[in-house]
Amino acid sequence: MADKISSCLKGEGLTKIFGVGRRKTLAVDHVDFDFCEGKIVSIVGESGSGKTTLAKMLLGLIKPTEGEIYFQGKKRDISSQKKRREYWKNIQAIFQDPYSSFNIFNKIDAVLLDCIKMRDGKKLTNEQKVAMMAEACSFVNLKFDELTNKYPFELSGGQMQRLMIARIFILKPKVLLADEPTSMIDACSRATILDMLMKLRDEIGMTIVFITHDIGLAYYVSDTVYIMEHGRIIESGSADEVILHPKEAYTQRLISDVPKIHEEWDLSTVQYSVS
Repeated sequence: MADKISSCLKGEGLTKIFGVGRRKTLAVDHVDFDFCEGKIVSIVGESGSGKTTLAKMLLGLIKPTEGEIYFQGKKRDISSQKKRREYWKNIQAIFQDPYSSFNIFNKIDAVLLDCIKMRDGKKLTNEQKVAMMAEACSFVNLKFDELTNKYPFELSGGQMQRLMIARIFILKPKVLLADEPTSMIDACSRATILDMLMKLRDEIGMTIVFITHDIGLAYYVSDTVYIMEHGRIIESGSADEVILHPKEAYTQRLISDVPKIHEEWDLSTVQYSVS
């Protein structure tokens, strides 16, 4: 019973096939997983491993070909727009490219007000809404007074990533899917963004699922790691189990590919394609 209570997001036999006949592509191949409440999970794999397709199925953006998704112990039902919006109150995402994550015609105020509306804040006074937006911006070290009436494209990439986290601060979802959230920003900003996500997890007990190719990041932040190759989860367990004692050759190669400052780089595992 305790395991059922702690289970936040679960998949059984989750599969996604694109195309038909000879053009058929098996993107995700009968994947099983169980993410627990308040934990940090990383799904690690190279480009084309199926991890982003899996994330889109979890978000309800694409429909699984086979398998079931369970949310908080119940089979997920997003069969209507109302049920889908209710689901999205509890599961949100931060994507790799902040520039494609916002409608360029919506000002920052509108972006944050949509989040307040989604959290049933329609009846709040204008002063209360402004206070909520200011608090969310302050959480990510932005000043709302300097953002109001601006468009997202007027911000830097790092500021836009922070704005996405401000959205999450307002929405307070049960699950956050973070798809390569730090890959387009500098190392200093990357550490800051990760620190903000960890702080948010601690404050609201949110489950964070990192979708990443960076196995070093996975080891640093995760309670549990899943390794994906060719659409299948080939290895999973605690971060220490998977990364310090890898069983699969693919996992071992991912680890060996991480550059080490004080060692000569071994490029023998790099696979080149001839064009």
